[in-house]
Amino acid sequence: MSALTLDAEALYTELRAGVQAIWRPGMAVMGIWSGGAWLAERLAADLPPLGKPAVISSTLHRDDFSARGMAGGTDATKIPFSVAGAHILLIDDVLFTGRTIRAVLNELFDFGRPASVTLAVLVDRGGRELPIQPAFAAAKIMLPAAQKLALDRAEDGRFTFTVEG
Repeated sequence: MSALTLDAEALYTELRAGVQAIWRPGMAVMGIWSGGAWLAERLAADLPPLGKPAVISSTLHRDDFSARGMAGGTDATKIPFSVAGAHILLIDDVLFTGRTIRAVLNELFDFGRPASVTLAVLVDRGGRELPIQPAFAAAKIMLPAAQKLALDRAEDGRFTFTVEG
């Protein structure tokens, strides 16, 4: 069986094009801590009309909080705008079960009720446990549930993937 290889930089290029296509003036960009925040930060640098991205953490609203603890920390969420009535473009690195997105939506609603939330992801790996789908995914892959796909960022800002398990 051959090892999975994904070119994170090539997928980032696809994500950038997809975000450019779905972004509308007035949308606020928000990245999910940590990989989604890295992506949102780079997207904002590459596409200046997006503006400075907000960062949101799923930590306090995860249904597996007792097992994971404070991974990601509680101070990761930084939203420099009013969420109430905002149209939000939510960015994440890997979409799997949908549970992180559910937790992020709960965190988001603690800050107000947005007018809409549109999800864009670098990789959709299937395996959904909740009815959550991205408006855009740069790639769709299938991995065994026991494997973990993680986005890494080098000091020069370039992205790579690691597959564990």
